[in-house]
Amino acid sequence: QVQVVESGGDLVQAGGSLRLSCSASGRPGGRFAMGWFRQVSGKEREFVAAISWNGDETYYGDSVKGRFTISRDGVKNTVWLQMNSLEPEDTGVYICAAAVHGPPILVVARSYDYWGQGTQVTVSS
Repeated sequence: QVQVVESGGDLVQAGGSLRLSCSASGRPGGRFAMGWFRQVSGKEREFVAAISWNGDETYYGDSVKGRFTISRDGVKNTVWLQMNSLEPEDTGVYICAAAVHGPPILVVARSYDYWGQGTQVTVSS
């Protein structure tokens, strides 16, 4: 059974930075395409960033381009999301996801096979 675990969420002031971590385990030798989404109460889950299984390709949602960077340690299926110049609108639960099948970059939530529980990011103004 694959487990996805996130960490790093916190309360931060606008303009500050945070680094989220995500690890997918439970599938020996497996390589996952991975992504980050964020959830705000009452709104649809929003795509934030994605990275291919080998780290060669990345893709970002429009609202975070130029501010967030996704990277990975491919051997360990560990992914990081570096978030800079945070804005109050970035507040939400950040959820990491892993996919076994499909194209290198996945931006649609239903394309992912495994999900973490999420980590709360709160940006104060």
